[in-house]
Amino acid sequence: MRGKLKIADMGVAVYLLIAFIMLIVPMPESLLDVFLTLDMGISFTILFTSMFAEEVLGMSFYPTMLLFSTIFRIALNVSSTRLILANGSAGNVIQVFGEFVGGGDLVIGIIVYLILVLVQFMVINKGSERVAEVTARFTLDAMPGKQMAIDADLNTGAITDAEAKERRDKIQEEASFFGSMDGAVKFVKGDANAGLVITAINIVGGIAMGMLRQGMDIGTALNWYTILTIGDGLVSMISSLLISLATGILVTKGSKTADFGSVLVGQLFGIPKALYIVGGVLAFLGVITPLNTVLFVLIGGMFIIVARVVAGTLETAKIESEVESEEAAAEEIRQPENVTSLLNVDPIELEFGYGIIPLADVNQGGDLLDRVVMIRRQIALELGTVVPIIRLRDNIQLNPNQYIIKIKGVQVSEGEILFDHYMAMNPGIVEEEIAGIDTREPSFGLPAKWITEGQRERAESLGYTVVDPPSIIATHLTEIIRQHIAELLTRQDVQNLIDNLRESNPSIVDELVPKLLGLGEVQKVLQNLLSEGISIRDLLTIFETMADYATTTRDTDILTEYVRQALKRAISNKYFPQNETTQVVTVDPALEQEIMASVKQTEQGAYLTLDPSRIEAIMNSVRAQVEKLENLGRNPIVITSPIVRAYFKRLTEDYFRDLIVVSYNEVDSNVQIQSVGLIQI
Repeated sequence: MRGKLKIADMGVAVYLLIAFIMLIVPMPESLLDVFLTLDMGISFTILFTSMFAEEVLGMSFYPTMLLFSTIFRIALNVSSTRLILANGSAGNVIQVFGEFVGGGDLVIGIIVYLILVLVQFMVINKGSERVAEVTARFTLDAMPGKQMAIDADLNTGAITDAEAKERRDKIQEEASFFGSMDGAVKFVKGDANAGLVITAINIVGGIAMGMLRQGMDIGTALNWYTILTIGDGLVSMISSLLISLATGILVTKGSKTADFGSVLVGQLFGIPKALYIVGGVLAFLGVITPLNTVLFVLIGGMFIIVARVVAGTLETAKIESEVESEEAAAEEIRQPENVTSLLNVDPIELEFGYGIIPLADVNQGGDLLDRVVMIRRQIALELGTVVPIIRLRDNIQLNPNQYIIKIKGVQVSEGEILFDHYMAMNPGIVEEEIAGIDTREPSFGLPAKWITEGQRERAESLGYTVVDPPSIIATHLTEIIRQHIAELLTRQDVQNLIDNLRESNPSIVDELVPKLLGLGEVQKVLQNLLSEGISIRDLLTIFETMADYATTTRDTDILTEYVRQALKRAISNKYFPQNETTQVVTVDPALEQEIMASVKQTEQGAYLTLDPSRIEAIMNSVRAQVEKLENLGRNPIVITSPIVRAYFKRLTEDYFRDLIVVSYNEVDSNVQIQSVGLIQI
């Protein structure tokens, strides 16, 4: 393969080198004939390759081909001009074209040449230039929509990550190709302009050379040099015309992956009814009018025969298709049921009733799929982990406006919306009530009202927070994903994160995994962080901390605490606003000692052995302090000593889902905190 590539590279280099040599060094007539014939062959090759390329990106280097062939053709024009003016001869090819195509008549040759010039300038070049410009513009404008469609397909599971990457690359290549084609068409136009100017120079210069150097009279000089010039112009014009035609074909292909010939013939002669009418009209004109009866009736009959053949072919194809469908259905019935696909469980599912379908249907203006894409991006930026593909599907068993959210096939939450309504929530500062249907916001359980479109502006002016149904579903889905993101982090996800980190920091990965910790232990530490909403984006710091302490302990809970302390800047930034004093509650040291005394270590991990009555008393104290913070409008934050933080969080997490528990070692030195309560019993 390498040898072939080197030969190809050398061939292209020689092709360009010949062009530059012809610009400088006079060519003998025989060698000029060879290069003219070669140029014509290359032009035909480009034309037919453009016709039969099944995909436009199969000709992705077409603009470069256009540039190279244009340079070569201009070099040929320079060489032929030099020979015509110096010797009064330019080889066999040019002389034959001048005499044969023009019929040996100067006037006919000039007229044929001018017709070709007009066809190329006014028809092919002009049309190709306009189509290339519009196609490039539309392709670039359509890129964002295509990208969003790929993201939507990826999120719904219709395509894999590899297929999505392939499609994105293809979109980029198409945009680059059509953008280049918009500029490449100018090469063709410039080539035609140059050919016209060279022809005029050849005629004037030839007459002057014939009269001054060859001793010809003006008539002989005009006839001889004009025929040679017309021959030279025709040779160049035909090659240029072929390239122009190839360019037009490439930019006007309606299907980007179709075989040109078969599709064109199929579309032109694929409707028997049209062919019957054409045949009848031609035969009618031949019989009724003075036109050649035999000719028109014969060609009309040919159209009717073709129509009959096409109709038979379509009928046969229809029968064969029906037979194949029936055989495929029968074969499917005969085959044993494939239940393997039924064993797969989607990590995240959003099922909804038929009333919500318009919100997820892009064709009906729905943007729910786009919002799902944004959820995955938001979680990735916020928590540093990739959310699995979110499967969206309709479920006719649900109420029309109902939706449910499943994690690993099990329903974890549900909600209901009112289509064409908005949800208005009082942020706590609005005193005036607004009429509406009482409801609860599904994400946080806050009281809300359903209002109509007409009430929306007034509700917003009063200070209500007003959201539309897609935002409600998207927010609810985001919160559910945040709550369960830890269990959604699989070992494969962790391996992908490790592989990504290895590209930039291979040494820390090689030191930690699997020498000090196994993949499952790393997964457990990352899950512990995610379960409390701590981002794992700074994976380098996390891995370095684990590597520092994994030599002394492999307890994932203890390692998690060390990692949290290493991430104290991020934790402080998350929970404690800068330049502001944050109210918190602390834990009585005596209670901390009691909790630590109840910790029992086993091979399966540590657990608490507190008496249920003591746990109830602790929870009552926590509840009182949390209510105090909530009455102050603050987040419920408890600060403990580092050694007890993990166990206190485990003790309270079943009672207070949103309780934030941090240790003193996780608070940055510049954070200002104020204790407003003490948890004690």
